[in-house]
Amino acid sequence: MNLSKENLSKNATSDAASKIGSAVSRRQFIKLSSGLLAAMSAPTVLAHNHSDEKGRMMNGMHSSAVGLQLYTLRDIMKVSVPATLKLAADVGYSEMEFAGYFGHSAKEIKQLLDENGLTAPSAHIQLDAFDTNLQQILDDAQTVGHKYLVVPWLSEAQRGKGIAPYQALADKLNTIGEACKKEGITLAYHNHDFEFEVRDGKTPLDVLITQTDPNLVAMELDLYWTVKAGKNPVDYFKQYPGRFKLWHVKDMAEDGSFADVGTGTINFKEIFAHGRLAGIEHKFVERDQTTDRIATIEQGFKAVSALNKGVS
Repeated sequence: MNLSKENLSKNATSDAASKIGSAVSRRQFIKLSSGLLAAMSAPTVLAHNHSDEKGRMMNGMHSSAVGLQLYTLRDIMKVSVPATLKLAADVGYSEMEFAGYFGHSAKEIKQLLDENGLTAPSAHIQLDAFDTNLQQILDDAQTVGHKYLVVPWLSEAQRGKGIAPYQALADKLNTIGEACKKEGITLAYHNHDFEFEVRDGKTPLDVLITQTDPNLVAMELDLYWTVKAGKNPVDYFKQYPGRFKLWHVKDMAEDGSFADVGTGTINFKEIFAHGRLAGIEHKFVERDQTTDRIATIEQGFKAVSALNKGVS
């Protein structure tokens, strides 16, 4: 058996492409397989710069770059992180928000980002992980280049009963945020709809905003879940200006389910028009479930690129 490097690469590519094929549609399979071949066979070189890094930071605050939350492509990430990152870069995205490294080291992730002309200003880290692995999380963040580490979700047990668990969480976020700040990193909190359920006469998200130090803890406002809870994101921008450094941009269908950005009912034009009031720095396209991943991320990039022109 010939175990040359070339044959091993071809075998690995074929195996990964086969696994991808079982997880995606024919259209997705063709595009992803092409990306996988390129990612696994190309030499290690820096990729294109995506039109001068998509206008990284304007006026020191708003970034016109379009980001992608990789949770949207999580099943493909499980098969091939290199192919997934190449796909995202080819669509036009320049910023990634990670939800796991899928078996890769921080050093490997950084190399893959560099090869594709990408950066990763943010990553989602489960709350429990900060308790058990804080220093490694911070070290990895420094390696990859994360500027934000985001608590993405609370289990029902973590939510508990009444408002007290959120008051305790605010204190905990301040403590973690202080450790992050020493490393030049900002901690952030990402909401769903349950943070808007009134408890003991108080709204959990308001507690997390008002009882955390704005110098230590930022907010990543999920626009879909905020609207799903019956709230207007702009009202929050006006009430707490400058606190919402990150957004998840995903749309809502008329029946309340997920939709590709720009095809649903959320008034993104109004939201983006108040971007600087919010304090926005990074915007990540996301869709929790989708039947056509490529169409979702292509539509998301197109919609947010257009919406970015209306940020004020």
